[in-house]
Amino acid sequence: MKMNKFVTVFFAAVLALSFAGCKKNQNSKTESEAEKQKIKVVATIFPEYDWVKNLIEGSDSFELELLVKNGTDLHSYQPSTADIVKIASSDLFIYVGGESDSWVSQVIKNSNNKNQFTVNLMEILAQNVKEEETVEGMQSHEENDGHEDEIEYDEHVWLSVKNAKTAVTKIAEYLEVLDLANSSVYAKNLQNYLEKLDSLSEIAVELSQKNDFSSKPLIFCDRFPFRYMTDELGAKYFAAFSGCSAETEASFETVAFLSKKVQEFEEPKVFVTENSDKKIAKTVIKNAGFDGKCEIFVIDSMQSTTFEQIKAGKNYIDVMKENYEKLNFLGKE
Repeated sequence: MKMNKFVTVFFAAVLALSFAGCKKNQNSKTESEAEKQKIKVVATIFPEYDWVKNLIEGSDSFELELLVKNGTDLHSYQPSTADIVKIASSDLFIYVGGESDSWVSQVIKNSNNKNQFTVNLMEILAQNVKEEETVEGMQSHEENDGHEDEIEYDEHVWLSVKNAKTAVTKIAEYLEVLDLANSSVYAKNLQNYLEKLDSLSEIAVELSQKNDFSSKPLIFCDRFPFRYMTDELGAKYFAAFSGCSAETEASFETVAFLSKKVQEFEEPKVFVTENSDKKIAKTVIKNAGFDGKCEIFVIDSMQSTTFEQIKAGKNYIDVMKENYEKLNFLGKE
């Protein structure tokens, strides 16, 4: 059903592009030759968008567009006709490249924009991409598409600061090629942003040294899209579901397991992702006997950020800092 809907939208986009091309030809003679065309960059999710926003600061050469911006989760997003038109007409298209972006290949393949550059995060981060894992107590998600034996890769690569450094460096290279006249601006912005990412890495190292994550694991009563982050921290975790799972109802066994883990703490705290209804977390806490005595922390995976949040000042660096601060609760004396 999901693919059929995409095919319908895709062909509608092809027609829209055809009409747009005709209209452009008709209006070309009336357009001012002195008018400078903006270089168009389209990003699928917020982290990519924010990286580019920082890299092009001080330049008016670019027009930056974010696709997933109304609170829709990355895993359930499907492009509209307007989105496909934006992608096809962009000079640089940045996307994650995981299972949730399975629709991208068809869009790029059928695009008439042969001068377009694309950045596939999972492709440029190939050596650092991790397989999905099922840890003890985690509820396995069922596969009904006949691909049970295929390896599933964790697509939440942006939650690794190391990966972010690689990604922004590659994106900056494309920006410099697209606007050679201002390449020094992007090179300088890249260095400034890499310094901010280095500061994040230092916070992560300090957090890891201060907290005994190996013997006191993090308990996520939700999906777990944070493996890249916790691996950099050397943190052990337990969770209800894997990061890409579509499950929302935890089994009795999963709830019982997580409740038992909560009971191992004198002052337990549990974690959920943004947009969680916290039902599973509250059930786990109640079953563990800590109702009203266990705080629930929200860790932001940045895969369903709204444009309103961005306009209010939300940015990648601050979100990562806030995530680290919330994880810093097992400090050694």
